[in-house]
Amino acid sequence: MALGEVPHPVTNARQEDLEQARYLIDVLGMLQEKTKGNLTPEEADLLEGLLYELRMKYVAKTKQAGV
Repeated sequence: MALGEVPHPVTNARQEDLEQARYLIDVLGMLQEKTKGNLTPEEADLLEGLLYELRMKYVAKTKQAGV
């Protein structure tokens, strides 16, 4: 939602907040590290794929914004 990909559930408007997006991606990365070895292979693959996609979208958005 913070990348502007999904509309806000209350306002139904798309809002881009790159600082918030970076924070949430970092939190997911931290959770990945903290749960290493405790996830099923499917869960680990899902989290890895999700983080990869979010990081690539974040990079693309920051390039567009000139950040």
